[in-house]
Amino acid sequence: MGIFERYMTLWVGLSILAGVLLGNWVPEVFGVIAQWEYAHVNLVVAVFIWVMIYPMMVQIDFSAIRDVGKKPRGLVLTLVVNWLIKPFTMAALGWLFFRVLFADWVDPESAGEYIAGMILLGVAPCTAMVFVWSQLTKGDPNYTLVQVSVNDIIMVFAFAPIAAFLLGVSDIHVPWETLLLSVVLYVVLPLVAGAWTRHQLERRGDGHVLESFLHRLKPWSILGLLATVVLLFGFQAETILAQPQTIVLIAIPLLIQTYGIFALAYTAAHWLRLPHQVAAPACMIGTSNFFELAVAVAISLFGLHSGAALATVVGVLVEVPVMLSLVAFANRTRHWFDQP
Repeated sequence: MGIFERYMTLWVGLSILAGVLLGNWVPEVFGVIAQWEYAHVNLVVAVFIWVMIYPMMVQIDFSAIRDVGKKPRGLVLTLVVNWLIKPFTMAALGWLFFRVLFADWVDPESAGEYIAGMILLGVAPCTAMVFVWSQLTKGDPNYTLVQVSVNDIIMVFAFAPIAAFLLGVSDIHVPWETLLLSVVLYVVLPLVAGAWTRHQLERRGDGHVLESFLHRLKPWSILGLLATVVLLFGFQAETILAQPQTIVLIAIPLLIQTYGIFALAYTAAHWLRLPHQVAAPACMIGTSNFFELAVAVAISLFGLHSGAALATVVGVLVEVPVMLSLVAFANRTRHWFDQP
């Protein structure tokens, strides 16, 4: 691991701080950037997200799906958690906290947007960062590829319907065109571009060519992530400083959801007697979020300065340190599982 991956929490923390400070010092700059959009999609954010996602998509070998039948239990666990449990528990927690427990502190319109942001996080299983979590837990890299590949294919078809259904349940109008456009822009096109690039590199018949290409791209992916974080927190800087209590209120159900889903998945993995190198990545995929997509869709649907966008940005703030704590827990409990 390079210095960027090893100290990811530090870099993300510094990027958050830089975004908040810059957003308050030069708000006019972020105001101009916020106006550069087409069809409710901010062009600068879109570029940075592409820079971040594309290298991860090149890593995915979709031919690995043919091996899915060899160890089906780990994949089944991930799919059940990602698509049958997680989106609905996230929506339920959002409703419970912002419509009931926090109703006296949040106005109904803002509460609806916070719930929407949480739902978008819950419907987007992790695609990119999961490779880092898998590596940190010494997971099986080939099986992680299978899990990510299958989840990406399902996400292409399931993200928009599930998100629209849950947002509709929350009495929020959803423009299907914008939601589908976001899925195409941030999932389908990067997947196609990554698959095409990988195919072209593999045609040369030398695996070192692909490895060298990915090595050169890796810093750009991290820089794309950090630049996205700076922009997102810059857009929300005034709200963050003016309403710090709002950040805390959003973080509480997100923390409960994250640790709760991991506990459920980890217990199930132990009950299924999965080897740790399969169980740990499976639980990490089911626990973490594809926050890049969630942020992009929230901005597209509700705007850069909306409560939904703020909720997804808080998801970024919460995810990295929480996932690192779960990585540490998974490594300390390796002996709980059958070893290969």
